[in-house]
Amino acid sequence: MGEHTVTSFDEELEHIDRLIRDMGDLSGAMTQAATGALLDSDVPLAQRVISDDAVMDAKQRELDECAITLIAKRQPMAQDLRSVVGAIRMGSDLERIGDLAKNIAKRVGAVGQSAPPRDLAHSINTMAEMVLRQVKAVVDHYVARNAEALVRLRDDDEQIDVEYTSVFRELLTYMMEDPRNITACTHLLFCAKNLERIGDHVTNIAENAYYVMTGDQLPVQRPRLDETQISASAD
Repeated sequence: MGEHTVTSFDEELEHIDRLIRDMGDLSGAMTQAATGALLDSDVPLAQRVISDDAVMDAKQRELDECAITLIAKRQPMAQDLRSVVGAIRMGSDLERIGDLAKNIAKRVGAVGQSAPPRDLAHSINTMAEMVLRQVKAVVDHYVARNAEALVRLRDDDEQIDVEYTSVFRELLTYMMEDPRNITACTHLLFCAKNLERIGDHVTNIAENAYYVMTGDQLPVQRPRLDETQISASAD
């Protein structure tokens, strides 16, 4: 993006970019903390994640206000307009990631004081690490204006869908083996689904960031349904 004649215009655009970076950092931290709290039955850490959601909401409101004010005052066109509208959309997805992390944190107490079985904890942790890499990478690629990396990142979401299906099947196995596991495993199932949905929001961010940079929409190249949704719709 080239510099503008009015220096304050560039400063306003940079402020919006900085809010996106801040929200990206916070969404990643919340997701990591929520997953850690879930696996370690750490209720105080879960409460911190829940509190952080208010910070995320405040940042999104600030971003929306800055973007709307900039549009009204500067009447941006072409790439500048794409950047501002794209930032609003990306901010909305980052805020939703914060909501999903909060949802995971709110289930920590309900899962119980006992940590998940080692194999299951490893599977959920593997999925969480994949999601965290995606959250961090999408903001990094946006800041670096790396459009090609965003294409690869969007396609990598399929791996998260596959991992979610694996966790889903493991949870069903634990529930069938011992009915006493049903309550805790149901909560864990919702947590795994929240992680999978975070991956979907990262995909949305990648698509919007790509559009901001290129002016082109990414084509739909793969189905968005995971195997568990396909199975459910076939019943």
